[in-house]
Amino acid sequence: MRAVLPFALVLTMIVLHQDVWFWDSTYLVFGFLPIGLAYHIGFSILAACLFALLVWKYWPAGLEPGAADRPQDPAGGAQE
Repeated sequence: MRAVLPFALVLTMIVLHQDVWFWDSTYLVFGFLPIGLAYHIGFSILAACLFALLVWKYWPAGLEPGAADRPQDPAGGAQE
């Protein structure tokens, strides 16, 4: 059940990446930036934040060097 949220977030990002609603738009953001390019800038920032969150929350602690030497808390994460 823990993998449902990250899967849903990544699937949402895949759907949002298909920006068919801006293909024919001539609107300029700030007077010079095409709306499709502005959308992809925002999308890239959101994707970077999402993947940083996924690594922070869902990366298995056992893959880190020396992780076997650290005690584990009951929730499954390594204690500092």
